Order: sequence, then C-alpha cells, then structure tokens
Amino acid sequence: MIVPKTSPTQSQVDTLALLAKYEIKTKVAILGVRGHYSEMGESGKNDRGIYDDAIFILAPDCYLSFNANCDPGKFKKGIATLNTGIWYYKVGMHGLNKPSSLRYRALIQAEKFTVTRDGLGEDTGYFGINIHKGGYATVSSLGCQTIHPDQWVSFIETIKAQLEKHDQRTVPYVLVEV
Repeated sequence: MIVPKTSPTQSQVDTLALLAKYEIKTKVAILGVRGHYSEMGESGKNDRGIYDDAIFILAPDCYLSFNANCDPGKFKKGIATLNTGIWYYKVGMHGLNKPSSLRYRALIQAEKFTVTRDGLGEDTGYFGINIHKGGYATVSSLGCQTIHPDQWVSFIETIKAQLEKHDQRTVPYVLVEV
C-alpha cells in the first residue's frame, strides 16, 4: 500500500482560502484535497487505491491534517466517486449492513450527495458515501472518503469533540481537486 511518509502539509491560510470560496459559515469544517501528493502514483494523475489525498479539520482552536483517500479503491462499472463541491456529514455508524462487532463511529451522509458512477454517469441520493477508517492493505473504499488507519482515532475523536464544543450537528465537507 502506498502511503506518504508524513501527514499532509498545507498552511491554515491556504485552507481558509479554499473554504472561503464555498462561503462556509460554520465554525467547524473539513476540507478534502484530491491529488494532494501529486508526486505519488502515476505522474500528473489522481490515482485510485492509494493514500495520495489529504483531509484537513479546521475549527477556531484546531487545525489538523490527515493522510486520506478521496476516491474509490478501483475502477469498476457502477462504483461511485463523490463529486467535488460542498457536502454535509454527521456523526453516525459505519457498516450498518455488517455484524454489530464490525460497526463503528464515522461520518455519514447528512443529505443527498451527487456522485459520478464509473461507466454510468451522475447519480444523486443517499449512498453511504461515508468518511471512515481505511485499511493497511487497501484504502477500503467503494466511493467513501477514507483516513489512514493509524490516524483514524485522532480524526474521529477530534471531529466529534469539535462538533460538540461548537454545538454543530453537521459538518460541511468541501472536496476539491488539485
């Protein structure tokens, strides 16, 4: 599995500038950057199946970065890729169709999302495009946004604490492409 040696680096000023384009009004927000590590994988291309993307949490007293995958793990007809733009998530359970021992807290869709399905085009609805823990051998994504497993606990605990602290039930997730 290809993983960067360090957490993503991007200044808080640059993150604020990207979020400002979307007129985010909440105190807590998340930014996903596809292709953040342009030197990874195939040159000049946003690859699937590697942690070459970045996710940033931004709040008044918090700015953290995480190695992420913002793409499906592979190409296959019908697999969804979340479109760039602004989407809203809430804390919920990931893996509802799995045995209860395999379910865990994650960010789940708080609204309908628009995705582009391989070979089929755009589709809008509730698809379970969550932000959840990825894997060591795979990014564990059929369209979800995934965080490297070594950073997962920090991500989910931070976002839960920040949402509670700032009395937010949902969090905007802005997804951009480099």
